[in-house]
Amino acid sequence: MNTPWDTLRSIHAFQSVRMRLTIALILVFRISGAEAGPNEPAHVAGAQEKRALPQFEAMRDALPSPVYDEDPGFVRTYWKAWELAFRHFHEPAPGSGFPSQFIDAAFNQNVFLWDTAFMTMFCNIASGLVPGICSLDNFYAKQHASGEICREINRATGVDFSPWVNRERAPLFSRWGFNTNEQPVSIRYAGRAAPEPPPDLTLDALDNPIPAWAELESFSYTGDTARLARVREPLVRYYEALRKYLRQGNGLYVTDWASMDNSPRNPLLAGGGTGVDISSQMVMFARDLARIDSLTGRKDWRHWEHEADELAARINGLMWDSERRFYFDLTAGGSKTGVKTIAAFWTLLAGVADSDRAAALAAELCNPGTFGRLHPVPSCSAGEPGYVPWGGYWRGAVWPSTNTMVIRGLERTGHHELAREIALKHVLAVSRVYSQTGTIWENYAPDSIAPGRHEDRSPVVRDMVGWSGIGPILFFIEFAIGLRPDAPANTLTWEIHSRQRCGCNRYRFNGHLISLVAVPAGTGSGMEINVTADSPFTLVLSRGGIRQTASIPAGITRLNLPSE
Repeated sequence: MNTPWDTLRSIHAFQSVRMRLTIALILVFRISGAEAGPNEPAHVAGAQEKRALPQFEAMRDALPSPVYDEDPGFVRTYWKAWELAFRHFHEPAPGSGFPSQFIDAAFNQNVFLWDTAFMTMFCNIASGLVPGICSLDNFYAKQHASGEICREINRATGVDFSPWVNRERAPLFSRWGFNTNEQPVSIRYAGRAAPEPPPDLTLDALDNPIPAWAELESFSYTGDTARLARVREPLVRYYEALRKYLRQGNGLYVTDWASMDNSPRNPLLAGGGTGVDISSQMVMFARDLARIDSLTGRKDWRHWEHEADELAARINGLMWDSERRFYFDLTAGGSKTGVKTIAAFWTLLAGVADSDRAAALAAELCNPGTFGRLHPVPSCSAGEPGYVPWGGYWRGAVWPSTNTMVIRGLERTGHHELAREIALKHVLAVSRVYSQTGTIWENYAPDSIAPGRHEDRSPVVRDMVGWSGIGPILFFIEFAIGLRPDAPANTLTWEIHSRQRCGCNRYRFNGHLISLVAVPAGTGSGMEINVTADSPFTLVLSRGGIRQTASIPAGITRLNLPSE
C-alpha cells in the first residue's frame, strides 16, 4: 500500500548535464556534472500553504524585536543577521520537485542537509513568518527508495550532487576519501558482511543525521504534533538506511572527510574507522524517534530507547579513554585515534556521557590548552599538532553548528552556567566582528576576535547566514535576553540576567504574539515586567534565586519581580 510519502519517490534516473566547476572554499573542488536523484514529486503532504516569499524590509516590523540596553551591538547584529538571512530565502525552482520555500546557506549551488537543519533553529524565532522547518521537506521529498537522503542536492534541479551518487553500484565507499583530493576509498566491514543491495549514495553523502533533532527544536516553539506525525516516516526510513549501510561490525558507525572536511582525525578513519560524532548522532536519532513516537501517541516507542542504550554502551565501552578522560574515534582496526576534536562533545547531547564523563568534557571546555580558547569552542583541540589558531576550517575554527551542539549538550547534562557562558562569548565575538567587518562569517577564529580563515589564511565565506544566524538570533534571544519556550506546555520561561531594560517585542511561540519588556524598578527594587499578549499562556520568571509563575491573560499585564 502506498503511503503519502511514497508519492514523493520514484526510480532514480541519471541525467547528463554540462560539466561546470564551482569554487567551494573548503580546500577541495566540488565538481558538478551528471546528477541523479528521485523524480520530482507533485506535492508534499502538509507542506506550507502557498504565499509570497518574505522580503526583509516588508517583514521587519513583524519580526520579533529584541530590547537589550546592556549591549546595543547585539541588537544591531541581530538585525543584520536577519537581513542576510532574507537574501537566502528561496522559492523552489521550476521542475526541481522541491515542495517548500526554503532557506539556503548560499555556500554554492547546492543545499546541504545538516546546514539546513541548523538554519531552521534560528528561524524558529520567527516561526510562521519565514521558511524555517519547512525547508527540510525538500530533503524528505528527495528521499531514495532505500531510505537514503543525500546531504547535498542541487538547488536548481533538485537532484543529488553527482559525485555522491553511487553510479558504480559498488559496496559503500568514499569518493573523495579521507583527505582532500584522494582517490575513492572502499569501506571494509569488520565482523559483518557488506549490506545488499549496495547503497544509492557514497559515504560522502551520508553524515550528520540531525533532522529529527531539528524537528524537535521546532516543536518546542510550535507544539505542532501534526508535523511530527507527518515527518515520522521519512525520518524512520532515513535512520534505518544509515543503520544498514554505516554500521560497522563493532556496532559503531563509519564516517569520512565529509563530516569535518580537513580535520586532523580524517586520515585515521580511512577505510572503515568509526566516528564518535556519527555514532553519538545515531544514539540521539533513536532517542529523538522515541520522543516523536511518544508525542504522537505510538505505543511502541520504547524500542528506540533500547536501541539507543545499546549503542551508547558500545560508545562508552570502546571510545572512552579512562586515562585521558575523553572520547576518541576508532581506526578501521579498532584502536583509538588519540586525536581530540569537537566530535567527542556529541556524547553530551546524545545522553551517552554519564555525569562523571560529562564533567570531564565540561572541564575540557574550560581548559585553555584544549578547547577553552578566547572564542570557544574550537573544532580541534589547541593541543593537537594540526591546530590552526586563525581557524583553518576544521583544524580549529569555531563553527556555529558545533557550538549549538555543545551548548545544548551542556544544558542536557546540567551544566547550564557553562552553556550560557559559551553562548554569550559566541554572541559577543560575532557582534564584535560584525562591528569591525560589517558582516557575519561562515566560521570564526578561536584565538582572536576575527573571522575564521583557511589554513592558507584565505578568508572563509562572508555574509554567511546560513547557520551563522544561530548566534546573533537564537543565542541572543535565549541566553542574553533569556526567553525559552515550551509550546506543548504553553509556557514561556524568562531568565532575566540583565540589570538594564531588556525583553522582546512581537515574540512568537505556540501561536502567540507577545511583547515582554523588563525595566529596573529602582535601586534595590527589582524589575517591573510589562507583558502584552494576544492570548493566554503561562510565564515563568526567574532572576537569581527568585522564581515566579504567572498566568498571563490576553491583554496587558504588569508584574513585579523582587530584587535578587
